[in-house]
Amino acid sequence: MLNSLVILGASGSIGQSTLKVLRQNPGRWQVLALTAARSVDAMLRDCLEFSPRFAVMVDETAAGELAERLKTHGASTRVLSGQAALCEVAAHPEAHSVMAAIVGAAGLAPTMAAVRAGKRILLANKEALVMSGAFFMEAVRHHGAELLPIDSEHNAIFQCLPESIQRQPGFCDLAEAGISKILLTGSGGPFRYTDIGDLDKVTPAQAVAHPNWSMGAKISVDSATMINKGLEYIEARWLFNAAPEQIQVVIHPQSVIHSMVQYKDGSVLAQLGNPDMCTPIAHALAYPGRIESGVEPLDFFSVGEFSFIRPDYERYPNLALAMTACQQGQAATTSLNAANEESVAAFLAERIGFMDIAMVNESIMTALGGCAAGSLDDLIALDGMARARAHELIEELAR
Repeated sequence: MLNSLVILGASGSIGQSTLKVLRQNPGRWQVLALTAARSVDAMLRDCLEFSPRFAVMVDETAAGELAERLKTHGASTRVLSGQAALCEVAAHPEAHSVMAAIVGAAGLAPTMAAVRAGKRILLANKEALVMSGAFFMEAVRHHGAELLPIDSEHNAIFQCLPESIQRQPGFCDLAEAGISKILLTGSGGPFRYTDIGDLDKVTPAQAVAHPNWSMGAKISVDSATMINKGLEYIEARWLFNAAPEQIQVVIHPQSVIHSMVQYKDGSVLAQLGNPDMCTPIAHALAYPGRIESGVEPLDFFSVGEFSFIRPDYERYPNLALAMTACQQGQAATTSLNAANEESVAAFLAERIGFMDIAMVNESIMTALGGCAAGSLDDLIALDGMARARAHELIEELAR
């Protein structure tokens, strides 16, 4: 029997890489549903190729256009629209696995719906844990969901851990398993050697030109500011029940070592490979087995030297902010994430400067990081409040 797969965020880079892996392994998965915000052309192409039972467009107008175009091709895919439909397909009784690849806070509700339905969650949406870490992990345990990380770093860490730790994410004991430290690697982005005084002149085109990875605009900017690594630091805290002193960020410009785990006996296990998201996606799709990913194996004779750099927090203030937020608690990480989504969008629209991103983020986190957040509803309300405050500050800067 084919495993039935739902891809949340099918038109994005992770969604497209997932479909590439499926092409490498025909006959193993049936696509139950594809979802996107408003990318009609991409969804039409993929629906005609993979024949999902459902296609969900967040935008109602886009859904209507997709339905009409599918109809002209004689396709039987049923088109739905809106946030409720995302949650409906994520929790569908016939869904076995859910690729959670919607970028940002918008992905939290459908991902949580899949968790509550006890699905196998392939988690590419780090904001779900950044926004609601403790609540999310408790829901995974309570509803018997299975959680497999897709971020290349967390997937690498996962692969270097004992199976006993892999099977109980969020509630494991690293020290008891002989683990002393998680080494979270990052490329340092395109500006790791740029003069710090020149960073305020960085343009959106420069910021999205990542030297190693092919990613969407928002994630590329996050990598350039290294808040992406900070959000992954927070994600690692929740995924692996790690204390701050058990996580260390290491800049590794070559992006070949995707992360490492250091054990008490001095051993360090690392997961290596060419920088291509198809590798962690294939790992999670087939876990605990292995399948073809379509990625060329690493050629050690052409890799050259590996180098490692200690992070400079003056160059990467957003990384320091995220690490501080992780120690302060859930309200701080939620408000920081919301502020960052708004400030990055404003930077990409050329309304604020590159270094203004950190200034907006710090201001909002300082103002709201101490708020009470005793429930998921509290966190959603806090997310909205942080975005509103960020908008106000961005408007002042843009004048």
